[in-house]
This record gives sequence, structure tokens and C-alpha cells, in this order.
Amino acid sequence: MSDGALTVLDGSHLRGVDLTPPDADASLTGAQVLDLAVSKASSSLFGLSLPQSLKSSALRRISLQDDDAFRSAALDRAQALKVIGEYITAIADELKDDPLVISVLDGYNLRLFIEDEDDFAMLAENLFTDLDVEDKGKINKNEIGNALAQMGVEMGVPPVSEFPPLSDILTKHEADGDEEFGQAQFAQLLQPVLPELAEALAKKHVVSIQSIKIVNGSKLKKLLADEKQLNNVVEKILQEEHHGKNGLGNADKIRSFLEKNGQGLGLPPYEPEAVALLYDAVFADLNADKSAPEVGQDKFGNLVKKILEEFADQLEASPVFCDA
Repeated sequence: MSDGALTVLDGSHLRGVDLTPPDADASLTGAQVLDLAVSKASSSLFGLSLPQSLKSSALRRISLQDDDAFRSAALDRAQALKVIGEYITAIADELKDDPLVISVLDGYNLRLFIEDEDDFAMLAENLFTDLDVEDKGKINKNEIGNALAQMGVEMGVPPVSEFPPLSDILTKHEADGDEEFGQAQFAQLLQPVLPELAEALAKKHVVSIQSIKIVNGSKLKKLLADEKQLNNVVEKILQEEHHGKNGLGNADKIRSFLEKNGQGLGLPPYEPEAVALLYDAVFADLNADKSAPEVGQDKFGNLVKKILEEFADQLEASPVFCDA
């Protein structure tokens, strides 16, 4: 994986995890078993610290109560293997339904800049120019931290809050003083900082969850499998029809409703152009229905189901990435 590249965690990384407890003969408490399962899952997900919401949802999926009674209970090897397997599978299933997008910083991008003298010189010049807002030809020495922040995750630099060793590196090179220096001195200070940061990241990667939502049709499929929920959606569309939508054909009534309310059903928000194209593709075969006469609720419900099934298939084949 290239440094800073986005990686989708959809559960596939967890399907072949070794479930064996470290000591085959020893009994484990429920708390130890859960911690072991989380540790194994985290190791297979690039060392990601699993969000509490993900762990809680996975436990609910297998109906396991993470309470004092379970956490203090002694489990033999067979019981431990069963819980570990079910828990990790549940985490994988949760990620399949609601994938996470992460970036992994391991120093790769920084090493590229360091190895190419021209790239490094241009980077240092651009950073200095951006920080020299008063165009004095000088900046404070402590601006080196702002320079690194400006490089950001896209260039392989983690925030100091997520990677404390970065602060230690800056202190080591006395990059926290108030004295002013010029562009050449800035480049000289930056030159040893970046290799040390790259080396530190190579030893301890920084994995962060990105604010990106992947809509892959999973939520829609759950809706389609629940007849009661699906009928409720049909009812809501019909109710909207009775509030000023009577002039529309059946397909347009459904599209109008989904454009406004589809996100809650498992569709992506309608803003991006790509989503409008998705709607066009799904409704393309229904254009003839624009001026269709009124139909019974059952037939209308079948049309809604057909449209949602097509959305689910399209999203499974080509998931939509949107701002979380």
C-alpha cells in the first residue's frame, strides 16, 4: 500500500484470521477473549484501533452481552474459540454492511521527497513561500511545525496529536524557537526532520479513519428483505402523492420521493453529479411510465421494489463514496 492511499475495510481482511488463543491449555475470562478477538481483528486491519460503535454493533449481531457476568466468566478452549470466531465474523459482517475508509502513513511518501533533491527543493520553497505571509523573506523557526501540518496526510505527514514522536523530533532539532531565518535555513532544518519522521512512521504506522461514507447497497438489501419496512416506504410515497404530486407518473413520483428521502433508506445523498447519473441509469427503463395511469397499491409497491432492487444492484457493483 502506498503511503496515505485510501484503503477500504469491507471485512475481507478478516475472513482468514487465525483464531487460536495464544495458550491452548489455559482457560480465559470472557474479557480476555473479547480483548484477544479485538487484537486479532486490529492486527489484520493495519493496526487500526477499532471504533467502539463497530465493536458494539458486532456484539449485538451475535447477541453477546458484554457485561460483568460474561467478562468474569471462565471459558475453556472450545468456548473461547467459538466466541473469538463469532465476534471476528460479526466485525467482518459489520464492515461488509458499512465499510470504513482508512489512510495508512508509513513514511513511503516522505522517503520519495527525501530521495529526490529537486522535489525536496521545490517542496521546501513552496512551504516557505506559503508561510511567509508578510513576504519578508523570513519566518519564525517554530513555523516548521506549521509547514509539516500544511504538508498533511496527503503528503504522508500525520497530525502531531495522532503521532507524538513528531513533537519529539521537532524538539530534538530545536524547531520550536522564536528566532527568524530565511529559506535556505528553513530547508536545512527541514532536511533532517523529514527522514527521521519517515523512519519513525516506518516503525509505527499511523492509521486513521477518513470521513468518507461508502454506500454499497447493503442497507437497501436489508430494507428489501423486510416486507414491513418496504410496505412502510410504499405508504410514505403514496401519502406524498396525495399532497400535491398527483400530476406525476408513477416513476417520477418514486424518483421525487427517493431524491429527498433516499439517504435514510440506504441511497447516497443526491448532491453529487455521479448520484444523479445513477438515478438516470436506474430510471432509464421506466421513462415510459411517466404518464402512466393510476395503478393499485400492490402494483405500485412492486414498482417501488423493482426500483430499489436495481439501485441495490448498481451500488453493489459500483459503490458510491460520499462525505460522511
